[in-house]
Amino acid sequence: MEFMRRLGFGSRKPREAQPVTLPLYANGKDLQTSETKDVFDPGKPDTLVGRIGQATEAQSKEVLDGAWKAWRSWAALSPEERAEKLIAALEGLDKTADERARLNTLENGKPLMESQIEMQVFVDRCRLAAELAPALNEVETFDPETEESVKGRQPYKFKTEVRREPMGLVTIIAPYNWPVAITAATLPYALIAGNCVTIKPPSSNPLALTTTIRHLAERLPAGVLNIVSGGHEVIEPLITDKRVQHVSFTGSTGGGQKIMELATENLARTTLELGGNDPVIFLEGAGLSDETISHLALTSFMTAGQVCMGIKRVYVHSSHYDELVEKLSAELDQWLVGHGTEDDVRMGPLIDEDQRDFVSRLVEEAREAGCEIRELGTLTDTAKTGGWFLKPTLVLNPPEDSGIVAKEQFGPALPIVKFDDEDALVDRLNEEWAGLCSSVWCADIGHATRVARRLRTGTTWINTHNANSLDDRAPFGGFRLSGVGREMGKEGLFEFTEAHTITRQA
Repeated sequence: MEFMRRLGFGSRKPREAQPVTLPLYANGKDLQTSETKDVFDPGKPDTLVGRIGQATEAQSKEVLDGAWKAWRSWAALSPEERAEKLIAALEGLDKTADERARLNTLENGKPLMESQIEMQVFVDRCRLAAELAPALNEVETFDPETEESVKGRQPYKFKTEVRREPMGLVTIIAPYNWPVAITAATLPYALIAGNCVTIKPPSSNPLALTTTIRHLAERLPAGVLNIVSGGHEVIEPLITDKRVQHVSFTGSTGGGQKIMELATENLARTTLELGGNDPVIFLEGAGLSDETISHLALTSFMTAGQVCMGIKRVYVHSSHYDELVEKLSAELDQWLVGHGTEDDVRMGPLIDEDQRDFVSRLVEEAREAGCEIRELGTLTDTAKTGGWFLKPTLVLNPPEDSGIVAKEQFGPALPIVKFDDEDALVDRLNEEWAGLCSSVWCADIGHATRVARRLRTGTTWINTHNANSLDDRAPFGGFRLSGVGREMGKEGLFEFTEAHTITRQA
């Protein structure tokens, strides 16, 4: 705990005004670096939150050397033993949850409540993964067949077993929006499966994730868990080194394509959780209660719309269009937009100037095309004087080929599109580039379920949406350009293993 105390964690009053400087951590010790990267507050862009060390290419390779040295001993443990060590490493993490949440808000911008939830999600996902450890001991067997047991072919005369084995080294590249929670969708699974892991935190906001990962890494055997930050020349070996057998990346579709291209040098497996542009369908007969509208607002504008599985566009049957628009407008107009640490703030800034400007351009293009634009809510004095803030914005009935509909805006601008033919809408959505998440809303659950089963997205909700409705026991991932592979659940655990088939003559 000495490292945490040096940063002010665990004290009665966190030293909020004093920027933290975080070293990287690898192979059981600080990774000393000559360079650091400044991290600024997106709500107050001139305010320095902290600094993080920047490794060299040579250090990146040294980290992999240490992880490889640690791997055989870690892989030799039983899955249950690895799970026990992971759970033991969580001990004491709760004591710094509030401070880490505040740090997360200062560097990311999201409201403090969201950051507090994120710290808890990390722990919950680790514990859920640990419960799956016994599944790695399951051996699939194929016994010899008798002549009577098959028809039309020769029987197999083999005794075969299939076991799940650790892969080796794993690299996890974390996103900026929910870095701590999203890392926990893969990290505990990779560790319990018997791999050694190196984390690359987001360059814009690495501090809360780094402090969280360090807590675990200090309590696991040296080399099992490491954290490295730096430029392209530092990160590339973490993908292309022959000992790296799996790379997990969460981010844009373009970023995922670049990661996959690099991974081909080593033929490393990839788990890619990519862009969503997630649609919501309000069918004819959907109820628009106050609770529904409140949930729609929250799940559309959570983290200023910067959530991969969040609502990106709303399709509503024409019979409900006017009602939904007016009720959602009234709900959002009550929202307070400001710095994530301010009281009663419902939405903070975007992560940086580029992302704010990208969303603004999409909105202006729709405005110039004749769409009605509603900018809602109230800015605090802090938000008026600086920061990458936008108000929650509705773009009413834009054409399907407009940027605000066709692209994933990843910000607080929500297109609302009316429709009449649900079959044509479902067919069109199933042919688009994105296929991460979707939801169907209707009072008739049977009707909603039939439509949900037709949608080709990795996750489809009924009468709910977004991260606060995610069942972490189930696999998560995307169709088409929204991703490769699955996180969480038994499938997510097996993603970090190799199937080893052993066959002998009976």
